[in-house]
Amino acid sequence: MHPMLNIAIKAARRAGTIINRASLDLERISVARKGPRDYVTDVDRAAEESIVETLHAAYPDHAVLGEEFGLQGPERAEYQWIIDPLDGTTNFIHGLPNYAVSIALTQRGQVTQAVVYDPSRNELFTASRGSGTFLNDRRVRVSSRTRYNEALLGAHWPRSTDPDAGGGRFRQMTENCSGVRRLGSTVLDLAYVAVGRLDGFCGLKLKPWDLAAGSLLIQEAGGLVADLDGEQGWMDSGNVLAGSPKIFTQMLAALQPKQD
Repeated sequence: MHPMLNIAIKAARRAGTIINRASLDLERISVARKGPRDYVTDVDRAAEESIVETLHAAYPDHAVLGEEFGLQGPERAEYQWIIDPLDGTTNFIHGLPNYAVSIALTQRGQVTQAVVYDPSRNELFTASRGSGTFLNDRRVRVSSRTRYNEALLGAHWPRSTDPDAGGGRFRQMTENCSGVRRLGSTVLDLAYVAVGRLDGFCGLKLKPWDLAAGSLLIQEAGGLVADLDGEQGWMDSGNVLAGSPKIFTQMLAALQPKQD
């Protein structure tokens, strides 16, 4: 295992311990609102501080970009960690055990290491570029499902583009598959695509810390990741499609404007 991945795992497990301890007494958690339906807790902040401390103890020259505290370190550093200390905060504060820690390492802008850790289930998803994707030390692959009408998709999109609220572009994609699940944790959605629990994922207006680790998990598990036009601008736009090759291709086709 790559030494940098080992450090990321250590950091994720330390954050997971903080989260699990806090989950035993949710009434004591301090919750603040960052925006409409966007919450942050003292647990998010404590977990991020723990992660940064672990990473900087091993690699003091590396930059860290985190959801709660922004960029720490040089903006143009060769190595940059991208972290989400608790993705799925709304689930967490409601006691719904669907949330995770996400840690990715980029080298010159390319994601090379990835960890997604689900502390409530003790599931550890890891990947190193060129070495495959693993769930708790077991090699995993994206699903082999090929029929779109049997595919189960994950989704993250604002209410204004929800197919049930009139978002026409996504209606065909969602109506023709087996079902769409909005589970409330993008990093877990992407991890679930990597291990075949979901066949595909569509997300809008996401941030680098939502996408960095999960994208490598999917790619190393044999899946595809692109923006809504099939290009590689998804990290900048925050709009992403991901899935097993057969399902990804059909999702992409369903999103394209119909030709007269």
